[in-house]
Amino acid sequence: MEKLISIERNLAIGHIISMVFGLAGLLVVLPNVDLINALPDFGKTAFGWSMAGGGVVYMLLGTSAVAVYAYRTLGLWHSLGFMIPAIGLSLCSELLGTSTGFPFGHYHYLSGLGYKIAGTVPFTIPLSWFYLGFSAYIIARAGLETLAISQTWKYVGAIGFGSLLLTSWDFVLDPAMSQTTVPFWVWEQPGAFFGMPYENFAGWFGTGVVFMTVATLIWRLKPLRLPTTDLGLPLVIYLGNFAFATITSLAAGIYVPILLGLVLGVAPILILYQMATTQSGEISAEGLVKAVGE
Repeated sequence: MEKLISIERNLAIGHIISMVFGLAGLLVVLPNVDLINALPDFGKTAFGWSMAGGGVVYMLLGTSAVAVYAYRTLGLWHSLGFMIPAIGLSLCSELLGTSTGFPFGHYHYLSGLGYKIAGTVPFTIPLSWFYLGFSAYIIARAGLETLAISQTWKYVGAIGFGSLLLTSWDFVLDPAMSQTTVPFWVWEQPGAFFGMPYENFAGWFGTGVVFMTVATLIWRLKPLRLPTTDLGLPLVIYLGNFAFATITSLAAGIYVPILLGLVLGVAPILILYQMATTQSGEISAEGLVKAVGE
C-alpha cells in the first residue's frame, strides 16, 4: 500500500511539474522569438520536443496518478467501472463533436496533444476527461455521503456536482487554450462566450452526466467503500489543472471565465472536500488551508 501511495504521489508531482514547464513554454519562451534563437542546440531540441509532446506527457502523468489512486482506494472493479465509461463515452462525444458539431459546436484539434484517433481526436483528450472527471466526482460523492438525504439524491447530487465541477474547469481552460500563441484546437464558428459557443458548455456538462451516470450504475453492482480522509490527490489534481487554466487565461487577458470557475468549481469542491473529511461537515478556514496544502 505504501508503495502505491509513493507511486501516485510521484506521478502527481510529475504531472504538476510538467504543467509548470508547459506554462513556461507557452507564456514565456514561445512568444519570445529572440529567446528561442538564443538557446543552444540542446535547448532548441528540448524546446521542440516539449512543444511536440509536452501536453501528452502531463496528461499521461495525470491519468496515471488518478488511475493508481482509484485502484488503491476503490479496487480494480470500481476504478475500471469509472475509467472505461469516462474514456469510452467522452471519446464518442469528441468524435461526434469533431465530425458533426454536436454536442460542443464546430471545432477541430490541431497538433501538440498526441496521436489522433480516427484522424480527429487526440488520444489524450479522453484521458483528461477521465482524470478530471474522476477527481471531481469522487470528492462530490464523498462529500454528499455526509448528508442526511436519500441514497438516490446522493447519487443524483454527485453526478450533478461532478459534471458542474468538470464544466467549470472548462470555463477557464477552453477560451485560453484556443487563443494562445499556438492554439491546440480551433473553433470554426466562434461563439459569444470569449470565442466559445454556449453549447460547448452544455456539451461538457451533458457528457459528464452521461459517463458519471453509467459509472454510478456500475459502482452499485458491488459494495463500495468511499475514501473520506484520503481525498488529497484528487483535490490537488483538480486545483492544479484549474491553476494551469487560470494562469493561461490571465496571460490572454481573459478574466470573467476565471471568476465563474472559482464560484462554480473551486468553491464547491473545497466545500465538498471539507464535508467529506470532517465528521460534522462544518467548514473551517484551517481545514481549507490543509486541503489545499496536501
